[in-house]
Amino acid sequence: MLKIKDLHVSYGGIKALRGIDLEVPEGKIVTLIGANGAGKSTMLRTISGLVKADSGSITYNDKELLGLPINKVLEEGIAHAPEGRRVFANLTVLENLKAGAYLRKDKEGIQKDIRWVYDLFPRLEERHWQLAGTLSGGEQQMLAVGRALMSRPKVLMMDEPSLGLAPLVVQDIFSIIKTINDQGVTVLLIEQNANMALKIADYAYVLETGNITKQGTGAELLADESIKEAYLGKKKN
Repeated sequence: MLKIKDLHVSYGGIKALRGIDLEVPEGKIVTLIGANGAGKSTMLRTISGLVKADSGSITYNDKELLGLPINKVLEEGIAHAPEGRRVFANLTVLENLKAGAYLRKDKEGIQKDIRWVYDLFPRLEERHWQLAGTLSGGEQQMLAVGRALMSRPKVLMMDEPSLGLAPLVVQDIFSIIKTINDQGVTVLLIEQNANMALKIADYAYVLETGNITKQGTGAELLADESIKEAYLGKKKN
């Protein structure tokens, strides 16, 4: 289990996260919803070692991750697919996937996992030779997720995977998230499309200005009137 306890993070003297407590149980999908600037991306960046925390604890299976460099966090099984896709534009699709396995030495396993990613995202196999920078937004998002999967993570953290994508592509991305989870990968998901995120989440947290203000199962938050009004675009009668 990934556990966050009393986590405080500041940017230039401004508190981004204020005493966050959060748990991601093994094999589950946990989503974090909230407005822009609430601190959601900061949370993932802190877990993955990109941002330094002021205080608190981040453990995975009781091992402390806080303070570890990025590659050590990845070695522990925590992978991060960041917001904005961030593919290596001048590398091919296949080269991007291989870059995701840079810490691995098992050549046969890497080939097997490339096949696994191609099975999840057939479009990537069709375009394995193509430079990543020339792919569509949806294809780049698939590649960013596939590249993260190439580290064989136990926990996949995804930051706004549907951002800027066409509705049909969004449906595909969420279907893939569910498939990845069904195949044994725990998912921590940040997503502005709260409706879709809550529908697939086992558990969910609401983050507002650095504080957890509400939590519950995905179904409970979907039915919550204040969540409907704030995040699902539904007005009170």
